Amino acid sequence: MKKDTDCPGVFELYRRDPDKADRLLFGRESCSDRRGFLKGAGLAVMGAMVGSTIPFQRYMPAHFIPSVLAGERIIRGKDGLVLINERPLNAETPAHLLDDAITPTERHFIRNNGVPPENTDAAAWKLTIDGLVDRPMTLCIDDLRDRFEVISRALVLECGGNGRAFFDPPAKGDPWTYGAVGCSEWTGVRFADVLRSAGIKTNVVYTAHEGADTHLSGEPGKLSLSRGVPIAKAMDEHNLIAFAQNGKPIHPMNGAPLRLIVPGWPGSCSQKWLTRIRLRDQVHDGPKMTGTSYRVPNRPISPGEQVDEKDFEIIHSMPVKSLITSPADGHRTDGRSLAVRGHAWAGDLRVNSVHLSIDFGATWMKAMLDEPLNAYAWQNWRARVTFPQAGYYEVWARATDSHGVRQPHAIAWNPRGYLNNSMHRVAVTVDEA
Repeated sequence: MKKDTDCPGVFELYRRDPDKADRLLFGRESCSDRRGFLKGAGLAVMGAMVGSTIPFQRYMPAHFIPSVLAGERIIRGKDGLVLINERPLNAETPAHLLDDAITPTERHFIRNNGVPPENTDAAAWKLTIDGLVDRPMTLCIDDLRDRFEVISRALVLECGGNGRAFFDPPAKGDPWTYGAVGCSEWTGVRFADVLRSAGIKTNVVYTAHEGADTHLSGEPGKLSLSRGVPIAKAMDEHNLIAFAQNGKPIHPMNGAPLRLIVPGWPGSCSQKWLTRIRLRDQVHDGPKMTGTSYRVPNRPISPGEQVDEKDFEIIHSMPVKSLITSPADGHRTDGRSLAVRGHAWAGDLRVNSVHLSIDFGATWMKAMLDEPLNAYAWQNWRARVTFPQAGYYEVWARATDSHGVRQPHAIAWNPRGYLNNSMHRVAVTVDEA
């Protein structure tokens, strides 16, 4: 969680100013009998947090935190996620809970920019394809299933700010550590097939995506996020318009009932609660596409250096990265030999190798690395390390991509805290046998 001085958590916020907490978190205005009235967006937020509709919500007291949330920071349908922010709702997965080759839905991270929609009825959902197309279309999910080939792929999604918590000086944004990443199996139709069906005009440069979530301000019609990608990236056959996650409907906090999956690029390109795709003759300029959002300086800079906005470039392919999923950080053992495993991925590229060190980088050993299940899936790796004696150790992991670029030891600092791909490390204490 963020420090109280930066952005208080829900319980701290209620302690400081309960009326403000009601307004900010749930859009709820108090009245004389101390009952709270949940507005539509606020009701959606509270419903998402408890995992269901609330039939008697009109009787809920002001300054009220539902019992299911009072004891623990729980998100229904999710297992073990750590809450990063309540508004918007963001949560990451501890590294040791990402051990599966395919990330279970209940352990896939949550990254929201606004308030999720109240109504996610798949049968009534509509997707509009318009802009610079020959045949504008409005499709339901059954239309997508019937008119286009349905495929399933294991695809990595990662927030562009994953690892931001480790920047020094701190960078603006949610303090993700390692867990804003996952590799679920997504089912849907090819993004490119749908665009071809609409007919792409010759002057198209960029896509523009819109979703049904609403802005945190509650202002009608104001979008919380609308990003896009160059048309060349949009036509990659591995992108999906997805309606299923791990063989079942997508989790509401992961974009149900319909979302984009644009693997290899920042997760913000993969619009959730997808309602519209528009083709444009310029770089899209929607919310979170301009200024310094999802952009990094066009040159290396020193920590804390100020950079003019004109010197920022849009993030495209994510950098090479690896994650140790077993053992968990802080592991203790009385054995001298230990199995170590994890995953590695590299944006639009593949991973060529993963190496481990137990002596703070003095020497390295090569791990066994699997082929990906398909393009844009992460690659699983494993090794067995032997510790020479009892004591404190750190296991470091370093991946190298198919262009020969390897993970750095230190963070390449930037003002918004994006693209931290420094090596992951976990502590291991070996006790005397």
